Amino acid sequence: MSGCITCNYHKNPYLAIGAASGPCLWPQVQFKSIILAHMFNYFKESFRRKRARRVTQEYPAKIDSYNLQNEGKIDFANWDNPLVAPIPISQNMVNFFKKFIKKGDLAIDIGANIGDTTVPMALAAGASGVTLGFDPNPYVYKILATNATLNKDKQNIVPLLYAITEKEEEFYYISSEASFANGGISPTKESIHGRFVYPEKIKGVNLLEFLEKNYSDRVKHLSFIKIDTEGYDKEIIKSISPLLAKYKPAIVAESFGDSSNEAKMELYDVIAKLGYAIFYFDDFKGDAQVIKLEKREDITKWKETVNIYATPK
Repeated sequence: MSGCITCNYHKNPYLAIGAASGPCLWPQVQFKSIILAHMFNYFKESFRRKRARRVTQEYPAKIDSYNLQNEGKIDFANWDNPLVAPIPISQNMVNFFKKFIKKGDLAIDIGANIGDTTVPMALAAGASGVTLGFDPNPYVYKILATNATLNKDKQNIVPLLYAITEKEEEFYYISSEASFANGGISPTKESIHGRFVYPEKIKGVNLLEFLEKNYSDRVKHLSFIKIDTEGYDKEIIKSISPLLAKYKPAIVAESFGDSSNEAKMELYDVIAKLGYAIFYFDDFKGDAQVIKLEKREDITKWKETVNIYATPK
């Protein structure tokens, strides 16, 4: 028979409808349970996101593991912030950085965030190299610091809670969100970055002076600098231009979508006058699409934020 008081298929007396020949209600109950579970999770995550925008609290690291074809098992600390999606680490990402970074090199990540580019850079440099991760955001810095403790046999990351500035000074770190998922530095508590202000000031350091003081034995092996500072990349490059002129590392930066065409062309000029060829690339992948930018106007072709890299001519 198709159904019974105890439900022949599921052996559950509570799913019967009172007649031996009645239909099994399990599929209906199961479907409703799935819908209710999805609704519950949706409202739960929605509440977490709303709270993260309004209430400042610590969000922990969540350790994920990835098996990379060449590097083997890699652990990576994602940030369990409801406003931040988990970021995977792939062999293709590592392969991108291997184009510029050799084992034993010094590499620098300015605007390292939680370390999603720092870790692939460090894997390229290996345990014999040094990868410095600078970020002035005290909340993401804690996740970056966790990533520095992982994969010690394959990488050597030094996390640094500093902004890169022309001269040594102190700033406030300010965000538009209570969770501090984004933000920037400001000399005052009133800032375009938002209304959430970290209570303690953050130190800014001159990169060339910092390296020659603390890494004088390593700086000659500087091969790569990545910059991601939410539209301030041009100013960072200006501040580190003596370092770039002296050691000629490859550079990765962003052409910020909201910048004017004139600001984008100025970014091109600042890099080009240091003796670099400049390229657009579509992603941090070994097989990324790459287009050489022959003239300053070429950088204005993209209205969205795009990645560029530069290598010495």
